[in-house]
Amino acid sequence: MRRTRIKICGLTRAEDVRAAVDAGVDACGFVLARSPRQVSLERLSELAALVPPPVARIGVFVDADAAFVEDAVAAGGLTAVQLSGGETPLDCDHSPVPVIKTIAIGTDFGLERAEPFRGHAAALLLDTYHPHQAGGTAQTFDWRDVGELPGWAPVFVAGGLGSDNVGILIATLHPYAVDVSSGVELFPGIKDPVKITDFCDAVREADEKEYR
Repeated sequence: MRRTRIKICGLTRAEDVRAAVDAGVDACGFVLARSPRQVSLERLSELAALVPPPVARIGVFVDADAAFVEDAVAAGGLTAVQLSGGETPLDCDHSPVPVIKTIAIGTDFGLERAEPFRGHAAALLLDTYHPHQAGGTAQTFDWRDVGELPGWAPVFVAGGLGSDNVGILIATLHPYAVDVSSGVELFPGIKDPVKITDFCDAVREADEKEYR
């Protein structure tokens, strides 16, 4: 059976990392950009050490200096980085680990904006466009208008996901992975273990319906 991967992003506390790992997530995300969920390099090192293989450790950056990205990769033993700003294909090439490139989906959609990253990004992440935030908006985009997902890279989908709607997303877009942050929180940066478990259960139930 095909399985949708799960990434929990914006982890800031040890107990939340443990809850995500215990729920069986495939990736833990740590925000290194300005955000209520931002962690320092020291904190990243502490939290990433709690993530056992084969769970991925992903750092999230927005227009960061290449040297800072390299420092974070070393501090957290990151297995991939998510670049969520205006980074170029060349910026992706300079990363010491594989890159997940965020493509913001607004009213004009424009999945053609992903095309320049073909061969430069290991995966894509589709998230809701916001003029002042690079993720964590708790807002969805219209999945029905996206059309066929790019076939040249795995596609993560984020933006306003929760246990109540992730099944609809999976049935609509069939993404490689789903990415949740605010949808499993009590408030920004503080996760709810019950919501994490409910989200993971909802993804698995949706997979059973779609791919059995």
